[in-house]
Amino acid sequence: MDGWEVMERAAQLARRGEKFALATVVWRQGPSSGKQGSRAIITADGQLHGWIGGACAEPAVIREARHVIASGTAKLLLLGDSDQFGEAVPDGMEVVPISCQSEGALEVYIEPVLPVPHLVVVGKSPMAQTLADLGRALGWQADLIDGSDFTTQSADRQSLVVVATQGHDDEAVMERAVAARPAYLGLVGSRKRGEAVLGYLRDRGLPQAELDRVRVPAGLDLGSTTHPEIAVAILAELVQLRAAGALAGGGLVSGPGKSAGDAAGQGDSAAAGNKAPEAADPVCGMTVPGGPGGLPLEHEGVTYYFCCAGCRRAFEKDPAAYSGRLLT
Repeated sequence: MDGWEVMERAAQLARRGEKFALATVVWRQGPSSGKQGSRAIITADGQLHGWIGGACAEPAVIREARHVIASGTAKLLLLGDSDQFGEAVPDGMEVVPISCQSEGALEVYIEPVLPVPHLVVVGKSPMAQTLADLGRALGWQADLIDGSDFTTQSADRQSLVVVATQGHDDEAVMERAVAARPAYLGLVGSRKRGEAVLGYLRDRGLPQAELDRVRVPAGLDLGSTTHPEIAVAILAELVQLRAAGALAGGGLVSGPGKSAGDAAGQGDSAAAGNKAPEAADPVCGMTVPGGPGGLPLEHEGVTYYFCCAGCRRAFEKDPAAYSGRLLT
């Protein structure tokens, strides 16, 4: 894929709401197969589309791109032998050693492209309209749907659903909303009203684990507030949870009375548990994927991983020179 094809693929992924990172070579020092302006897309599962460099640079870029996607923060990388840069590395630039048979170097900017939040507000009150308008002001995709028109297809597992039907068929709407399993599901109403609705759904046989994910009342507790202020409180909670990473990986687990901080902590733990395994190439010391992509080789009961075939061959020729340098 050339540069324009990469950008077209990026637009397709963005329209589908998929997370990915865009990597761009902004400087090179030969010999290096990466060229200034070369671009590549790296998906959340580590697939690379485009061209960013050869066998040494590519694994490092994929690894760092996955970190960028997870954190949502861009990185400027300097790829090469760390000894060749000395004290010339500017602040804010991260040096990633790549030392396989080449003295070239690359400077790569990796930026996250995260899906725009999908906010679904169910109801037709002035508060519901205000909440949808506020979401759009943030650049989010915001749908305002009447309760009778809301179905399980109105939202997916990445959606943020706020049910603000306020007494108009709350139970039926909530049952459909729970079945959609959105990343966030909040009910606008008093705690007492929320307990009654959830109790009805429990009696209907809905799993307790799914009901525990419902936040009642939706939004930060700002005390006695007006309808527009309730909309602000709900949006503030969504922004807070999203910034903490608590809405990633299948959604929030937080029942009535649980704080946003509790939910954020659970989201952070889930993200930590999903971190891909890594290992160090015993030949060059570069960090590489710990799975099949790391060219695994077993020696005396220990599995080693490599950044490229050259390092793997060097190990095979003289395992004793490197087998004591395994790092994980």
